[in-house]
This record gives sequence, C-alpha cells and structure tokens, in this order.
Amino acid sequence: MTGGHHSVEGYPLRIWPSSEGQPPAFDGKRSNIAGFSPRPRARAPSGLRGFWEKTCISHEVSSMNVMRAKWLGVSSPINVCANLSHPREHPLGVKSVSAIKNHYEAGFGRSLDVETEILVTSGANEGQYSVFVAFLEHGDEVILFEPFFDQYLPSVTFNGGVPVYVPLHPQTADVSKPTGHDWKIDFDELRRAITPRTKMIVLNTPHNPVGKVFTRKEIEAVADIAKEFNLLVMSDEVYDCLVFDGEEHVRIATLPGMWERTVTVYSAGKSFAATGWRVGWLIGPESIIKPTLAASTRIVFCSNSPLQEAAAAGLERAKQHDFFATQTKEYAERRDVLTKVFDDLGMKYTLPQGSYFVLLDISNLDIPDDYPFPQVLNGRGRDFKACWFMAIELGVSSIPVSEFYCEEHCNIGEAYARFAFCKDLDTLHAAAERLKKLTKYLKKKN
Repeated sequence: MTGGHHSVEGYPLRIWPSSEGQPPAFDGKRSNIAGFSPRPRARAPSGLRGFWEKTCISHEVSSMNVMRAKWLGVSSPINVCANLSHPREHPLGVKSVSAIKNHYEAGFGRSLDVETEILVTSGANEGQYSVFVAFLEHGDEVILFEPFFDQYLPSVTFNGGVPVYVPLHPQTADVSKPTGHDWKIDFDELRRAITPRTKMIVLNTPHNPVGKVFTRKEIEAVADIAKEFNLLVMSDEVYDCLVFDGEEHVRIATLPGMWERTVTVYSAGKSFAATGWRVGWLIGPESIIKPTLAASTRIVFCSNSPLQEAAAAGLERAKQHDFFATQTKEYAERRDVLTKVFDDLGMKYTLPQGSYFVLLDISNLDIPDDYPFPQVLNGRGRDFKACWFMAIELGVSSIPVSEFYCEEHCNIGEAYARFAFCKDLDTLHAAAERLKKLTKYLKKKN
C-alpha cells in the first residue's frame, strides 16, 4: 500500500506506508484534523457481514438459529435471553436505539437518525474508548480537565494519544460552603494548552469527582475554543439524570456550530443504577458515529441484546413513572446524610450539583505522626494516607483525589477525599455514625 489519502465507505483516511510502521513526522500543520478523519484501523464492517445480516433479516431468520436445549424450558431466563441473542432479530427491530431517539430528541432539539446518529456500546467506557480508537493518531493531543475520570488517561495513551492537563482551580479558601461552581477553568490556561497537535477536548458534566455542573457560560466558552481551533469534543454526560438544586444541565452539542464536532456519551448504568449491565450509548453526527461504529465492531463486535432491551424498557417507562425526578430526590436525600455529618464535624466540603460524589476537605485532619502506614503508600500524597487512616480507624472507605491528577498538579487533589453516596440509606447512616469519630482527629481551630 502506498502513502496518501484513501477512503473507506466515503470517509477519508490518513494511511502511511506499512513498511514504515509509524506515521510521518509531524510538520507543524493541522492536516491530522482535516475533516476529523478517522485513523486507518477504524475500518468499516465488511461488505460480507452486511450482506449476511441483511439476508438473514430479510428472511426473518436469526443469524444463529440452532435448536436450543429442550430442558431449558420455554419461559426460562436463559431461553428468554436467547430469543434476544442478536439485536436485529427482535420482532420490534432494534428497540434500544428507538428508545434512545425518543428519550433524547427533545433535549437535543433535533430529530435523531437511529441508523447513523446513535450507537449503543458495551458501557460508556467502551463507547469512549472506541472514539479514541477511531480518531486518535500517534502524537495527537487530548485536553483533559483535572480532576478527571481515571479511565480517560489509559484510553488516550493506549491509542497513541498525548494527554494535556488543564486543572479546575478550587477557589474555596474564602468560601464557607463551597459548591461545584467554585471549581473554575482558567480559560487563558486552556488556550495556552492548545497546540497544532491538539485534536480533542474531553468535557465531563455533571463532573466526576467534583460534582460540578458546568454553567452555560462556561460551556459556551469551551465551545468557542473548540470551534476556533477546529477541535472535536467528547462530552461525557453519564450523570445527566442526576442534577440537583434546580441546576441547568447544558448539552454542548446543542450550541451553535457544535453538533458536527461533538460526540455525547451516556450510560444505562448511571441512569438506572445498574452499572453491571455495561450498556451505554453515543449520540453525534454520522461523521463521528460511523467511524466509531467501525472501531467498536473490532473491539466488542456488538453489545449484549437482553440488557439493551432492559435499558430500552427503562427509557420508555421512565416518564410514566416519573423515575428520574424521583431518583434525583432520593439521591439528594442520600447526599444530605453525608453532608450533615460533615457540617456537624465542622469540616469543609464541596457540595455537588450533580453526580453522586462529595469531595471532603481533609486538610485539617490530624493523623498521628507514628501511624503505621503500609509501604505501598510511601511516596503517595497525603490524601492516600488520610483515606487509609479513615478506612482502618473508622471503617469508611473513600478515594484519594490526587489519583485523578497528573503528577504536576496532584498537590491540588491532596487536600480532598471523595465519598460516594450511591448507597442505601441504612449504609449511609451507618457510615455517618462512624464518621462522627473523626472529631478526635481534627486539628483544633485557633
């Protein structure tokens, strides 16, 4: 194969000679961005597979139609699931994408094409990973706002990308009751982080682990930069159904000029508290979804049909049962259990406006100098030791927030521990009782 531009089903691909094994040296130009061209190995599914599926479907025959064991019984769970063994053989067609279309069209303010603008994935993680597989070439840079969901980093680097870190700055020193709004982007810093090799910005709102719901003004500013520098945006909105206190969740894809450059990520696991299902979906223009489908096909082939069906049923019935509003109230009640004990202890925390995490400021936690920490914590931040201390002494687990930062910026995270309130109330009340014991380990105020 010779170098130059080729295409797969109409999509321009950057191909370099196979004998070289590496892309050509970067020449300082933004040619790697043109048309958001997918990388060479994101091949579209073969014509043979497409012919086989269409032939099977047109004859109403399953692509795997062998006899099933009689001992399973007609109504056994295994047999019921087996009847959904391929997403296209369901008598109602591909139900999940139709349910996604109906659920999200109003929020996006546009009609969504189930064939070209929606992709069901094996969880949100696989969806994100498939986007990186489809679009990142060796040396492409991806902007990550810190603290960041820890799956982003390996997903970028495994595909030859280079993470570029832009921290959210907690402006909480003089605020008695901080919220996610007090963690701010320095947009001048964001601009300085962009180079000719920058290809993508990853935006996460509502945010894990801060719980920040980005304001419309902030999202418009990110959108303006993405358009100015011709960048893709991956908008991770898996907590879109967990927004508290009347905050507005703004979908960046709905802003002017952003639909064609944005892929939005969602999760049945987060929406329905069913993370073990591993069902997610992407929404975006065909120019992004089609190459991502090609990548996803080579990673997992397809997502499991029975749980797609379950997710579709959830989306279809949610409005009838006022499910998401009720769930948000229930999570807000759980949030209050944690924040009340922190208030009673006089400890500062970031009140989350979305998601199900609270960041506790542990800077006034007084850990004994001679406490026997395990060697594995040597060289780790103070937050690692604080989380270990609380787990051993109180029996309550939390996550050290410096884990969500690069080494250069991890000092920001060392002041915080992340607590999750996606638990039943009995568990949270028990945790609150244990956390009260922190009072004897807090530094005395002057």
